[in-house]
Amino acid sequence: MTTNSSAPSSDAAPAPDWRRIGSFVTGQAAVQCGSFALIIAMSWTAVQIGGRGAVTVVILASTLPRALMLLFGGALADSLGPRAVLLRATATRLVVLAVGALVAASADSLWPLIAVAVVEGSLLGLTGPASGVLLTGLAPQEHLGRANSLFSMVMRLAPIAGSPLGAWLVVAGSLSHVMLVSAGGCAVWLFCAFHVTRGMARPERRSDASPSLLRRSGDGLLLLGSHPRLRWMFIACFCMDFSFLWPAEVALPLRVSGEGWGIGTVAAALTAFSAGALASAAVGAALAHRIPVPVKLMVTGTGLAVGLGSMALVSSPALLAVTACAAGLFSGLNGPALVTAYQQAVPEGRLGAAMSTFSLSSIGAAPLSLAFFSALSTPLGVTGTWLLCAAVALFSPVAATLALRSPVTRKAPGTAEVSVAAEPTATAV
Repeated sequence: MTTNSSAPSSDAAPAPDWRRIGSFVTGQAAVQCGSFALIIAMSWTAVQIGGRGAVTVVILASTLPRALMLLFGGALADSLGPRAVLLRATATRLVVLAVGALVAASADSLWPLIAVAVVEGSLLGLTGPASGVLLTGLAPQEHLGRANSLFSMVMRLAPIAGSPLGAWLVVAGSLSHVMLVSAGGCAVWLFCAFHVTRGMARPERRSDASPSLLRRSGDGLLLLGSHPRLRWMFIACFCMDFSFLWPAEVALPLRVSGEGWGIGTVAAALTAFSAGALASAAVGAALAHRIPVPVKLMVTGTGLAVGLGSMALVSSPALLAVTACAAGLFSGLNGPALVTAYQQAVPEGRLGAAMSTFSLSSIGAAPLSLAFFSALSTPLGVTGTWLLCAAVALFSPVAATLALRSPVTRKAPGTAEVSVAAEPTATAV
């Protein structure tokens, strides 16, 4: 019996490098846990030093440089490769945190916090897109959804573990202790990053006239204007982030307070949502490649929007927790699927720029959501505005549907063969 060389697709498709993916996830768990511990500790210390205004200054000192450096981080990841960006930026961050711990131990003013926040935010902005590029290199498209689900679990667990750790350390010890713990997380990530990126070569230099880093920082925005599939996936992701932040941050506490249910109801609802999201993310890590694309994008997106709206209407704390858990179940599959579909829509050689714009949309969705829906809540009320958020969330599965019907772009702008017909592999989230 002869062997058919064109036989199974499983032989042709590369298998995921689960050892390196495991190192990636382990390192990210350590560094993200340390980051959330540091955020809580710096906020608490700022309150003790200068009150609410000091907290605002520290937060802005971190978020504004991070948003700016995201654009350059994507361009650097495309030109230097993720290995160079991750190792250098993480090593620099480790040194900054170690020095910051020494300075904070002998200083009793706000300026060390601001200095650390500026450098931390800048370095996080540089490494964010590189991490997204790195993950796509570890798992083939067929299994990229599983890798993103695994990474999603880490990102959901990090604040659950890191925030209480930071609160306990800053009260029992000092901000210096938290900085040292965060530096330890960077050291773990640096060690894992060496293993994950070992053997990864620097990308070849572009054959065309090499533009400046400043010009290349806008590549992600240009990609959205040029490629319909990428643009619709970006809109799908943004709509979900934009519509979900105000209910979770503002509407939930307001409704619970108005109903007289007690602050424990807020904690129970958020915990139930996180538990549901973790459970479905675990399912996605194991089975995402076997779940049909319409289920992962359209069905879960619609279920998440309906669950979000139902949370505004339930009549008891128990029903609120159950509804939040159901919404979390949809979110744990929908979020990684949206990220995966976005990554798969990026043309060759532009993943870093695309991921920088994607990360910027998530960061920008928070203040936009809070400002926009808070202003509408005065005429519409909390319940009415909450239901409007759910209606906006319904645009996410609609945009995802339009994305999957758009052509797959294989080349960057300015090259031949800009787009081809949609292929099944491009939607295998």
